[in-house]
Amino acid sequence: MNITFISAVLPVLILLIFIYRKDKLQPEPLGKLIWVFIVGCLSTLPASLMEFVLGAFSPSHPVAGAIFNGYVVAGFSEELCKLLLLLWVIWKSPYFDEYFDGIVYAVFLSLGFACLENILYVFSSSDPMSIAFTRGLLAVPAHFLFAIIMGYHLSLAKFDTPNRRTHLFHALLYPMLLHGTYDALLMVSDALTKGGGDEETIGVIVSGILMLVFIVFDILMWRWGMKRIKRLQERSKEQNFDRQHPFDGFKWDIL
Repeated sequence: MNITFISAVLPVLILLIFIYRKDKLQPEPLGKLIWVFIVGCLSTLPASLMEFVLGAFSPSHPVAGAIFNGYVVAGFSEELCKLLLLLWVIWKSPYFDEYFDGIVYAVFLSLGFACLENILYVFSSSDPMSIAFTRGLLAVPAHFLFAIIMGYHLSLAKFDTPNRRTHLFHALLYPMLLHGTYDALLMVSDALTKGGGDEETIGVIVSGILMLVFIVFDILMWRWGMKRIKRLQERSKEQNFDRQHPFDGFKWDIL
C-alpha cells in the first residue's frame, strides 16, 4: 500500500482504536460505526460548500481575515455540518443508549471528516510526508478533541431532557469556539510573518508568542477532552435503565 496514503490515514486509525477501546460497558456495533465514519467523510462536501460561500465575505486585512476564516469559515461551517449529520445518523438510533456513546459516535464522524480532509491535503502537497506528519500531530487530533466536546454535550442533550436546548447549543458552540481558536492562532501567526521591514520583525515576535499560546491551548484541549471522556464513562456506569428496552417512554423530540 502507498506509504503516503498510510501516513495520511494512520493517525485517524490510532485515534479511532483509542476511543473504541474506551467504550467498555457496551461497545457500539462496528457496522454502525463504519456507517457513521462514512457519513463523516461525506460531511466534507456541505462543509466545503459553506466555506466557499462564507469565504467570499472574508475581510481583506490579513489579521482580520485570518480570524474570520478561523472562526466563521472553518469553525462554524465544519462543526455545524458535523453536528447536523451526527444528529441525523445517531439521534434516534437504538444503539445510542448510554452517555459515553455520544463521544464515540461524534469521534467516528469527526475523524471521517478529518480522514478525507487529510488525504486531500497530503496528496495535493509538494511535500506529502511533511504535511502528513504535521497534520497527524496537530490537525487530526484537533478534530478528535472537537468531537469529544461535541459528543459530550450531545449525550447531555439526549439524557438531560429538561435542558436539551441548552446542551444542543453547547454541542455546536464549544467545538466551534475551540476549532476557531485553533485555526485563528495558526492563521494569524502565519499572517503576521508576511509583512515587510520593521513590521515583519514585530510580526515574527508576535507570531512566536502566538505559537506559545497555541501550544498551551492544545495542551488544555487534551486535558478538557480526557476529563470529559472520564466523566461520561462514570455517568454511563451510573445509568440505571433496562438495556434491553432503554427507550420505553422516551421522548425523541429535539426541541
